[in-house]
Amino acid sequence: MGIMARIRERSPATDRGMAAAGRGDDQKESAFNELKGKIHYRLINLLDLSRLADTEDKLLQEDLRRGVDIILAEENLALPLPEKDRLCKEIRDELLGYGPLEPLLHDHTVNDILVNGYDQIFVERKGKLEKSFIRFNDNAHLLKIIEKIAAGVGRRIDESSPMVDARLPDGSRVNAIIPPLSLDGPSLSIRKFARDPIRVHNLIGFGSITQEVAMVLEAMVQARLNILISGGTGTGKTTFLNVLSSFIPNDERIVTIEDSAELQLQQEHVVRLETRPANLEGMGEITQRDLVKNALRMRPDRIILGEVRSGEALDMLQAMNTGHDGSLATIHANSPRDALTRLETMVSMAGLNIPDKALRHQVSSALDVVVQIARLSDGSRKMMGLHEIIGMEGDVITVQEIFAYELMGLDEERKVKGRFITTGIRPKFMKRLEAMGINLPNQVFRETF
Repeated sequence: MGIMARIRERSPATDRGMAAAGRGDDQKESAFNELKGKIHYRLINLLDLSRLADTEDKLLQEDLRRGVDIILAEENLALPLPEKDRLCKEIRDELLGYGPLEPLLHDHTVNDILVNGYDQIFVERKGKLEKSFIRFNDNAHLLKIIEKIAAGVGRRIDESSPMVDARLPDGSRVNAIIPPLSLDGPSLSIRKFARDPIRVHNLIGFGSITQEVAMVLEAMVQARLNILISGGTGTGKTTFLNVLSSFIPNDERIVTIEDSAELQLQQEHVVRLETRPANLEGMGEITQRDLVKNALRMRPDRIILGEVRSGEALDMLQAMNTGHDGSLATIHANSPRDALTRLETMVSMAGLNIPDKALRHQVSSALDVVVQIARLSDGSRKMMGLHEIIGMEGDVITVQEIFAYELMGLDEERKVKGRFITTGIRPKFMKRLEAMGINLPNQVFRETF
């Protein structure tokens, strides 16, 4: 009898055995979760939760272990030591953390956590998605964790407000959406931020920029040029903005404006502002535009706008044109030209009837540089180009490319091959740099062949 015939003969029994094993594992896991829920409920009444929050981790574990032992003894239940350790850890995560998400939040190799449903969690590592073995008990369990995250930053999520943007204590960005908008149950997306902020030398090490590009970026920030960082979703715009902000001198007053605070500035003199959604009555909303207007009254040396999304674009451009130079912002766009077009569209959202030519003139005089970044097919993130805005020709904003990343295909491991090139154009902002005593080597802008 051939191998395939023997496999076919065995396969029904094998399938039944695997199915039975699977059902047994599911039943065991369900019983464990039921026991965990019961003990969790009893511990809330048994322990002083306000004291637990300030307790050292070792003492906390001892308190939880004693509480679990007391409850197991009352229930006449015996658990093996590994199961008891797991039970204590998971209950601790439920009491003081974010339940099943805790291991992923502490895993430094995970960049994104994407919860499609209570039993379907994906993570991104090195730019690639993979399914995680971690799961919630049910949709109610997942919703409870989402509500806990939202409440931590003073926001709410319920049927009347089924979407929320929030953040974790470490600055990680959170978006959640629940039924009736999410048809298959609550959905949660977490963009993790590195515990140690990424520095410029990290970007050079990753191959995202070169040493020469880094020199030019630092000079532009110190010379107080207005810089717009453009890119798609997940390209690393906020990370790049953090790196650029690290070049700002420590003696300047910085005001940051974000929908959900996530910037990690290292300077001493920083004022962080965050928008506020409307309350249950639909009142009390504070938009980015409101915060930009208020920031102008706060004597800022620099204004950093986390992301330009709407009518605040007009106030940002006006600020850049009225002495608030050195501003930084990000925008969703696939190219520098698209970024400028989107800015025009957003200004029109402010409700003012500004002629197209006047609007483009304001954009061209306000912005100095657009930096385009992208995430490539292998998951790596690169600065694809550095473009200087030099003025108007007729009704068109004139842009010239200073640096570019040239794609050269894929290698044997499907990694992107390419190189950074210099166009040979000496930027006009060099006069401004030299006037401020910032001198760059001439070879930085020498054309690449």
